[in-house]
Amino acid sequence: MKEIFIHFEEDKNSDRVEIIVRASEKDNTIKKLMEHISEFSSKSLTVYDNKGAHCVVNENDIIFVSANGKQVHIVTSEGFYYAKERLHSIEKFLNDDRFLRISRFEIINLKKVRKYDFTIGGSFRIEFENGMEVWASRRYISIVKKRLSGEEGAL
Repeated sequence: MKEIFIHFEEDKNSDRVEIIVRASEKDNTIKKLMEHISEFSSKSLTVYDNKGAHCVVNENDIIFVSANGKQVHIVTSEGFYYAKERLHSIEKFLNDDRFLRISRFEIINLKKVRKYDFTIGGSFRIEFENGMEVWASRRYISIVKKRLSGEEGAL
């Protein structure tokens, strides 16, 4: 195992915590370290179940978020939830490194993607670990393709 050195720098002008992981390569140790840091810094979202009861969902558990009219659905491995916020507000709340908008109506968790592929007609299908799938809109395909090709876990 590589030696890990941690130090703190105070920056009174900063309004956030910035963590930089510097190593000779991004091996399994580094990947696991970054996953732990990411899990520690994840946010929780207040949502509602199908009976209208308040629930708290960790953003790491979200598979995708979709809008259908004014209704916003939060899909997790535990079930389906609803949010009272608009999709745009939820998108601002979610971690940019983990989530990606794939259409006007959907945002996906990149860490939950199992595979993706193009169809003959030029559509872009994204399949998640739980077997569910969504389709990126043509307008977003180049953005999605660029981000997914950079995500080692999604390939």
